[in-house]
Amino acid sequence: MGTEESKKIVLGFFENLNAGNASAALDALSDSATWWIQGNFPLSGTRNKAQFIELLGQLGAAIDGALALRVKGVTAEGDRVAVEAESFAKMKSGKTYQNRYHFLCEVGGGKIQAVREYLDTMHANEVLC
Repeated sequence: MGTEESKKIVLGFFENLNAGNASAALDALSDSATWWIQGNFPLSGTRNKAQFIELLGQLGAAIDGALALRVKGVTAEGDRVAVEAESFAKMKSGKTYQNRYHFLCEVGGGKIQAVREYLDTMHANEVLC
């Protein structure tokens, strides 16, 4: 698979996620996909696709409205796509969640196979956990 195709798949995932189309976004993940979140707080670690879907549901239930996730930059080479992004959400707790990310995505067979998510873990822990 070429760089442009890999980039298109990953950007489609983020576009669908930002648009609130979770079904289409999750369809971009292979059934054996893994999602790793850096750090040492309750959201950290590696999840399979089903566990990641469960996490998204838990986070979605805590948000007042929707999470805005904006891609700020993309670098791609072969099956690896690096995405810089920013998020914003008002939480039902009254707190504001606003974070910056680096996602490193690996693509194969037309699907995202693995994602490694780097973010401000202290902020995420304070607001989301």
